[in-house]
Amino acid sequence: MVLTHDADVSGSTRLFAVLGSPIAHSLSPLIHNTSFAHLGIDADYRAFEVPAERIGEAIDDIRALGIAGCNLTMPLKRAVLPYLDGLSPAAELVGAVNTIERDGERLIGHNTDGGGMTRAIREAGGQISGSRVVLAGAGGAALAICAQFGLEGAAHVSVLKRANETFAAAREEIERLAGATDCSMSLVDWGDGAAVSEEVSSADILINATPIGMGEKSESSPFSADDLREGQFVADAVYHPRVTRLLTDARERGATPVEGIGMLLWQALLAEEIWLGDELAASGKQITAEPILPVLANAGL
Repeated sequence: MVLTHDADVSGSTRLFAVLGSPIAHSLSPLIHNTSFAHLGIDADYRAFEVPAERIGEAIDDIRALGIAGCNLTMPLKRAVLPYLDGLSPAAELVGAVNTIERDGERLIGHNTDGGGMTRAIREAGGQISGSRVVLAGAGGAALAICAQFGLEGAAHVSVLKRANETFAAAREEIERLAGATDCSMSLVDWGDGAAVSEEVSSADILINATPIGMGEKSESSPFSADDLREGQFVADAVYHPRVTRLLTDARERGATPVEGIGMLLWQALLAEEIWLGDELAASGKQITAEPILPVLANAGL
């Protein structure tokens, strides 16, 4: 790893990092360095390009250099597993790691992706325990969210997915998550309009974990506006644009919209809680998203 000099970095500055490939687009340095500055933490957060085949070397570097903690993005979230000393319940359940904690000489893998979504919903006033959830999508992020709802005591999670060649495998994964968390879960064919409408209209929490709402699909929504209702919490994992068609529909129907920027921020800030929790508790300082939002707005988000 090659580090560049920064005038405000001293010999006592702790180094944190994000590893991935590609990594130049990552917002993690902006988010974490803004948060560290707000908290008065003497730390510096950097991004490093690490392809999957070199993750073992990178983990050796983290151990040798005393890096205080790090994040992982694609394609490293699963590739890192053999090189760690332990996993949190969420990381073990999902089989993927996005945060590494240094615990003495041990490196512990965590997954805050799902927790970022549940925290964003709770910050908006939603309740996770006992809730009925409908989740659009069955990719990696969706399954992390599904697992986290199970861990936090949701009553039922319905996952919407097209009935294609991966449907059976997705059903097996949903059944595994349900068994591991004692949360009732089901996989619903997205092409069954009547079943989907019934699921959506009866849910307490609706979540989009698909690309619908961004890019060429920016005028689309995964859920029919007619099925949304007052009292629901409607969350989007899409954060660009900040206000998607789904969130506009939710507000018009009297539901509470939860922007994707919340998940983006809280999956990062939950990592800081893992790294700095005891230190911040002793100082009375509290991690918050507020100082980061205007910085992201200046960056076009």
